[in-house]
Amino acid sequence: MSTPPDADTTHAPAAPADTAGETVPVVAAAVEVRPSALMPLVAALLTSAVVTAASYLAPERYAATVVGILFLGATWWLVLRHDEATVRAHGLSLGGLLEPTRLDARRLARDAAVAIGWALLFAAVAFPPFWYGYRLWWHPHHAFALHWPASPFDEVAGQLVVIALPEEAFFRGYLQTSLDAAWPPRWRILGADLGPGWLVASAIFAIGHVLTIRHPARLAVFFPALVFGWMRSRTRGVGASVLFHASCNVFSATLGRSYGLL
Repeated sequence: MSTPPDADTTHAPAAPADTAGETVPVVAAAVEVRPSALMPLVAALLTSAVVTAASYLAPERYAATVVGILFLGATWWLVLRHDEATVRAHGLSLGGLLEPTRLDARRLARDAAVAIGWALLFAAVAFPPFWYGYRLWWHPHHAFALHWPASPFDEVAGQLVVIALPEEAFFRGYLQTSLDAAWPPRWRILGADLGPGWLVASAIFAIGHVLTIRHPARLAVFFPALVFGWMRSRTRGVGASVLFHASCNVFSATLGRSYGLL
C-alpha cells in the first residue's frame, strides 16, 4: 500500500510500544534554567565603584546624600522601574509604597507593624551586648552621659532615608535576591532560607564600607549585614532590615556622643 501524499513520515519518530503492543507516550523532561550570578556581581562592582568615587569627590557635607541617591538610582534601574511582580520578588514593596499600583492602607499598616516588631525585637536582643562590646573596644575615658544630637528628627530621618533604605534596597533587595536566584538557598536558619548569596552580599557590603572609609574596623559591618540579610529572608521584605539598620546607626552614634568619642 502506498503512503498518502499528505502524510509526513520524515520527522515524527515512532512512539515506543510496550510488551502488550500499546503505545507509550513520550514525555519531554522540563529543564530548569537558573539565572547567572554574573549580572548581579557586575552590577554590584560597578555600583560600588561609582559610589566610592562619589564619596571622595562630593563635598563632605553632601557625600552621604549623594551615595544614598546613587544606591537608590541603581536599585530603581535594576528593579523598581519594572512591574509589581518584580518589585515584590525582590522584597522592595514596603507595604506597597514602592509598587506601581494603588496603595492599600490596610496592607501598608500591617506590613509596617511587622517590620517595626522585628526591628524592636532585634534591638532589644542586640543592643545590650553591643553596648558592652563598644566599651571594651573603644575604652572610653569618660563616663556615659546621654547626649542627643542637635536635631534628633534630622538624624533619624537621615539614617532611614539617606543611609539605611538605599543600602538595604540595593544589597538585600536587589543583590541578595538576585544571587539567591543563581545560587538557591540551602540552609534553614531560624526560619529563614539562606544560601551563598547571603554571605556574598554581606561581604560586598562590608568591602564597600572599607572603600569609602579606609579603616579595617569597617569590615565589622559584615556581621550586622548577616542579620539584615536574615531579616530580609525571614520577613520576605526589606522593611524590617531598614528599620533595624537605621536603629543600629543611631544607637552607635548616640554611644559615641555620650562617651565623648564623637
